[in-house]
Amino acid sequence: MTDGFIAFLRHADQLLLLKRSDSVPDFPGCWDGVFGLGDVNDIGHVATCVEDATGIPISALTHVRTGADRGIEFGNRLNDIIPVLFDSESAEITVGSIYEEALWVDPGFINKISPEEMPGSDEVSVMQIRPVVSQLGEMYGDVGSFLYMLKTTIGQEQKIAQEIRARLSGTGSLQDVQDEIFSVLHPHTMRGYVFVEASAKHHVEKVIGRAGGVTTPMRGCSKVLDGEASLVVVTNYLEPKSATAGIEVGCIVEIRSGQFRGNRARVTVVSESKEEVTVELFEAVVPIPITMRADIVRVVERVDD
Repeated sequence: MTDGFIAFLRHADQLLLLKRSDSVPDFPGCWDGVFGLGDVNDIGHVATCVEDATGIPISALTHVRTGADRGIEFGNRLNDIIPVLFDSESAEITVGSIYEEALWVDPGFINKISPEEMPGSDEVSVMQIRPVVSQLGEMYGDVGSFLYMLKTTIGQEQKIAQEIRARLSGTGSLQDVQDEIFSVLHPHTMRGYVFVEASAKHHVEKVIGRAGGVTTPMRGCSKVLDGEASLVVVTNYLEPKSATAGIEVGCIVEIRSGQFRGNRARVTVVSESKEEVTVELFEAVVPIPITMRADIVRVVERVDD
């Protein structure tokens, strides 16, 4: 028999955090999901508690997953609390119950404050720890997932990603983490790092052999970086960018392939629709405009430099 639950609400790529009132006896002023008492097997009851705390109607909620219970210390007593995850169609919050403030955050910022939350503050140049209910991040990992960044040798990223997938497909000592690691990703434009989506950091450390000697350490992969990565870090690398991005008229570029490879030139025309640039070679006796694909030039000097 469990003592209660913490319900997490997810909308698109954002997670809802609620700040407990300073007047509540347990974890005053700390950030939380939706805490409630009662039978967690009654999803209707859990959804009603969510509606009371957030104002989001039950009809806008979809139950995703229920996790296993965790022992959470409330004051001088230990309670068994179960995490529950809902997807919400709405992001409009009317705070109620024991809460006084609401905030949608990237899941990577459950345990730390993002710079966007305190604009202009010098104090967030180093990430501040967010005051949260005990094991809040771990409980979200039980029903959701986090992104972790692996530090790798430059040029070995794809090999590392492939080896991680191979280890997870085996039948040996890593079987217990196969359901805890969900994806492995290396954006081609990012050097020296691999992303792993998992429920907790220690599962990632185990698969690369950096936890207790269970598996052989993976060559070329030194460590899992501290903390969870924000989704915006990954999406910046996944969004397709035009070959002309960052190239302006007047920029000095170096040609990287073709018969003019190694030559420098000044950009005179940028065609975003065709992803082409027109340049004039510096070394040409007569400056003749040459049109070429934008992906074969590299900017070496910008207009405002």
